[in-house]
Amino acid sequence: MTQTTPAIVAQGAVRRLPRAALLLLCVAYVLPGFFGREPWKGADITAFGYMAELAHGSTQWLAPQLLGLAPDVDALLPYWLGAWAMQLAPAWMTSDFAARIPFGLLLTLALMATWYGTYYLARSLEAQPVAFAFGGEAQPSDYACAIADGGLLAFIACLGLAQLSHETTPALAQLCFAALSFFALAALPYRTVVPVVGGVLGLLGLTLSGAPTVALLLGSGGALIHGLDRSPGRKAVAQQTHWAAGIALVTALVALLAIWLDLWHWRIELPEASWTEWRSLGRLLLWFTWPAWPLALWTLWRWRHQLIRRDLPSRHLALPLWLAGIAIGATLSTGSADRSLLLSLPALAALAAFSLPTLGRSVAALVDWFTLLFFSGWAIVIWVIWIALQTGVPRQPAANVARLAPGFEHSFSLLAFVIAMAATLAWAWLVKWRIGRNRSAIWKSLVLPAGGATLCWLLIMTLLLPVLDFARGYAPLLQRATRILQTSPCVQAHGLSRGQSAAFRFQGHLNVTVVSPEGSCPWLIVNKEALNTLPQFINPADWTLRDNIRHPIDRDEDLLIYQRTSKLAR
Repeated sequence: MTQTTPAIVAQGAVRRLPRAALLLLCVAYVLPGFFGREPWKGADITAFGYMAELAHGSTQWLAPQLLGLAPDVDALLPYWLGAWAMQLAPAWMTSDFAARIPFGLLLTLALMATWYGTYYLARSLEAQPVAFAFGGEAQPSDYACAIADGGLLAFIACLGLAQLSHETTPALAQLCFAALSFFALAALPYRTVVPVVGGVLGLLGLTLSGAPTVALLLGSGGALIHGLDRSPGRKAVAQQTHWAAGIALVTALVALLAIWLDLWHWRIELPEASWTEWRSLGRLLLWFTWPAWPLALWTLWRWRHQLIRRDLPSRHLALPLWLAGIAIGATLSTGSADRSLLLSLPALAALAAFSLPTLGRSVAALVDWFTLLFFSGWAIVIWVIWIALQTGVPRQPAANVARLAPGFEHSFSLLAFVIAMAATLAWAWLVKWRIGRNRSAIWKSLVLPAGGATLCWLLIMTLLLPVLDFARGYAPLLQRATRILQTSPCVQAHGLSRGQSAAFRFQGHLNVTVVSPEGSCPWLIVNKEALNTLPQFINPADWTLRDNIRHPIDRDEDLLIYQRTSKLAR
């Protein structure tokens, strides 16, 4: 006889992960990256620029612009959240830190939604373990809690989550609202008010965060899965149909809202039919979702009898598969592959969690040893680089930093050192606990991956944060520019990227305007790549090149500074 469920779990294997330890792990993962750093180049500083423009009242709330440029992502809500936080922040708080506060809350909400979404999927009868002949099998609520703990650990352990989840960009907002929608669809058969509110907020938030297509597909698929679900123990068919109709109605309303706000834009970019392009996408899929993807594949194999059947696959497989499929499809068909793939992580983490009751001892041991060597090795590398920066020994790491970041001067931070040392000692204790003789728990195989990912992220955000700020921020470029511009009342700009414009306006505190023939500013900043189009806007005879400044690390950050000479001659 074919077993309906591959999970064979005793009550002793579903003891909860201590809540204090789980909370401390989440805090150690969320807070680093939101405190003590400068806005980084790229999407981070660009999004901050739009938030600052809204907060200062320099652009329209329904059509934000930065020096006449609309955002790359057709999002509204992420910029609103950052702008509102800036407006409500006290005077002593910096604007970039104030903008990060709501995004830290969004990441926290994503963690909570992933846990509860996995929990309610595990409550389904088809996801429950085999009932023993004489009792002793895991109780439904305890089993669901243990699986949810594993899902949250798998989510934190994903390598691609760390950086993108700590930036103030629409990608983090999309992640949060995708996880919230995932929770709502998973919990709707068991609860009413909270899932309904979460579903409305999730689909609405996805639409206003620049992902209306994801919201439409997720809502439509969720309504279909909910309406066709005939699993044992579900509500009456009529009630299931009503809920499915409600999900479809909310989906239609948010689609109409996207039309009204003009958020629908064609952004499909199919990958080139070349080995290089597909190899790059393959590498991204492999490392970005590690270690969730191999465990998710193992889940699909071990639970295949519930996946391949005449009617709809089991709910605990169908829902995360649908969300993961949408995100992977967006990854393969859009330009921002990594930010699209970010949306798959809650679903892949949930699928990975259902592999835990089916893992053999040899597989679990392989995961533990690989994780131990991988993250311990990277932690040692980070410490060696930091020691080399402080003491000059060993010489090679210090020489490498000096070569890659010329002009960087390192300093000692006692607070960063204490936090990093405490995290390292906690990792050592965790490794000792894991290899010790402890009672089995099905989530134990994901403790080291989640703990190791948190350790490395925390070490990077404490020990190596100064050099990262130097390399990934605009401070070195701004320092060179302000020495030339000094206290200029205004500066014209031509060809600057959105990030460069935001940095000069809000970090350099310069009144930057778009270049025009009628402009009267005494200074002009030009991106070297746009130099050929400059004569269309100015008379080159009226300007003299004063300096060519370049970011010490990024060769693409090459700017020319001109001073008006026609007025000086007068």
